[in-house]
Formats: sequence, structure tokens, C-alpha cells
Amino acid sequence: MSDLDSQNVSWVAVDWGTTRLRVWAVGRDGEIIARRESDRGMSTLERAEFEPALRNLIFDMMPPNRETPIIACGMVGSRQGWTDAGYVSTPCAPPSIARSVTPADTNLRLHILSGVKQEKPADVMRGEETQIAGYLREQPDFDGVVCLPGTHTKWVHISAGEIVSFQTYMTGELFSMLSDQSVLRHSMVTDAWDDNAFADAINDAMARPVSFAAHLFSLRADSLINDVPPEMVRSRLSGLLIGLELAAARPYWLGRNVTIVGRKDLARLYLLGLQAQGMSPDLADYADMALLGLTAAYETRTETVT
Repeated sequence: MSDLDSQNVSWVAVDWGTTRLRVWAVGRDGEIIARRESDRGMSTLERAEFEPALRNLIFDMMPPNRETPIIACGMVGSRQGWTDAGYVSTPCAPPSIARSVTPADTNLRLHILSGVKQEKPADVMRGEETQIAGYLREQPDFDGVVCLPGTHTKWVHISAGEIVSFQTYMTGELFSMLSDQSVLRHSMVTDAWDDNAFADAINDAMARPVSFAAHLFSLRADSLINDVPPEMVRSRLSGLLIGLELAAARPYWLGRNVTIVGRKDLARLYLLGLQAQGMSPDLADYADMALLGLTAAYETRTETVT
């Protein structure tokens, strides 16, 4: 049994990603009454399983005598999610509750926020726009670039409170594929880390991006011939990939204010890479920004909450 008093819950915030589901019960004064997390991300669920997964996590947050608003962002609104919440085209402010969608197959007072799309060059984001909304709630006058590292890292140009343009890099997914499925997997049997090897690899990739594929095989050859330890191989692979990304994303970050919004371990890597280029980025936690962005959306509602 839970000791949570649902009568104190004003609304529920939901950040539903590909692999994780996070929820917060928010009180009438904006205080966080409870927070929970599960591994019931979008990729693990069939369409009919979304509502049971959510209800299982928030069952005691919902007062029995009234409907409680639920504001959700992320992959729950994708084509593979609960329902397709669509996209808003750039340039645009981060989507508000006015652009949200409620699934037809639920009686929950659920609002799923839309994502953002860019037509040329074609790109999409879903979830990151809410983190950006959270950051802008804290820094409304920010003009610069927000970097959101992850499986698919986003570089987003922000000006006058709007998402002007953005570019996505599959750096995290490439790292996972190369370390788990390529020949390099035999040389990376560790989770240990080497900052120096990482920094050197970033410099190599940025200086000679055309040699990237050759650099990759050298990682394997070095471990065979010179017994290079696996933590150096792992760190160099990450450095090569992030260095290649930084080289390509230079038009976004060079000469601009940059804030990195991400998980601490990933944000640290991008921070080191940008600092080596003479940049001084700010840092913000992705979960904190997601909650602030959901709060910003909740604050734009026009419905009456009883």
C-alpha cells in the first residue's frame, strides 16, 4: 500500500521515452509529491499496453473523486507510441498544451505534447522540445544553441524563445552498434574509461575527419598488436565519434552561447570536447528540464482544474 495522499495531487507529469517511463505527482503549489520511474519505455510496449503501464505507475496518484490532468511528452506521442501527436514546424516555440493530443481509447485526462519537425534538411525531435521549454522557462532570454546528447544527439539553435533550426546526429546509436556488433566488440570488454584517450581521439577526428573509418580499424589493430587496454579502445571510439560530430556541428556551436542539457555522464563528455575547442558551455540536467517543460505546458492550459 502507498501512503501517498492523492487529494494533494494537482496534476501528473510524464516523460515517456524509448526505454524509460518517468512520472511526477505535482501538488497545488508546484511541489513534487512523488516521483517514479520504470523500464516500460515505448520500445517495450504494444499499443494496447501503454495505458496499463501508465496506470500501474500512477494508480495511487489519481484521486477517485475527480479527473486529474496528465501532461506527457516523448515517444509516447510517436507513430510507434500510444497515439501520434504530430509535429509543429520550425521556426516555432516549444509546443504547448494547445497542440497536444488525447488518445481516443482512454478516459484519462491525458494530454500528449506534439514534437517538432524541420522540413529542410529533414529532421524531427520528440521529447527534446519539452526539455528546451523547461530551459527557456528558466532562461527566457537565452539566445544560442542547446546541445542535447543521447542516442540521437540534437543541436538546436534558439532565438527569441523559438526553435529556429536543429540537426540530429546518431552518435550514441553508432557507438552502441560499433561496440556491440562490430569487430571492435572484442577489444572493448570493459566499462572503464580513459579521459586522455578520449580527448586525443576527439582531436584526431576533428583534425582528420576523412580518416574516420581508418581510425576505427586502428583501434582493433592496436589492441591486437600493442595490447592496448580495452578502456583506451572504448574511450577512443567515443572520442572519435563525438569528435566527428563536433566537426560537423561546428556551424552550430562556434561563437555562440552553448548549453548542454543531458544525462550527467554524457553531458560531461560533450563538455570536455567543447572545452578543448575553447568553449565554455553551461550544463543542465535533462530530467529537471523535462519536468520544467511539462510544467510550462501545464501552465498554458485553459481548462479549469477542480
